[in-house]
Amino acid sequence: MRRSAELAPLSRDHQHALAVALAMRRGAPDAAARFLAFLASEGRRHFAIEEDLVLPALAPGPDGERDEVLRVLSDHVALRRAGDALGRGEPVDLGAAGERLDAHVRFEERVLFPLVEAELAPDRLSALGAAISARES
Repeated sequence: MRRSAELAPLSRDHQHALAVALAMRRGAPDAAARFLAFLASEGRRHFAIEEDLVLPALAPGPDGERDEVLRVLSDHVALRRAGDALGRGEPVDLGAAGERLDAHVRFEERVLFPLVEAELAPDRLSALGAAISARES
């Protein structure tokens, strides 16, 4: 399925995240540096955009928070923690962190973003896209 124009900037970020995740999973010599650079240059901004704009756009589930939202938040916390630990020189299982990053991106592309596109009315999706574009700049 083609991604909506409103969410396309986030999908473009995902392309870079997948390349970093692959390097981490393969144990590339520069994997740690690439992960830290990714977090510094776009990962943390990307996570903040999703947390501030995309996740709140989804209506809560019948029991409160939605499982999809909780999964994304959990992934963001785990990936930030891995980056923070790595930045402090602590040991990090880069292969496992790369697996998590890869699974996270694929979950957002296959589950979260289609859910947002299906649930938001066109005017709300348009407003979300404008807010994403403003934050991406």
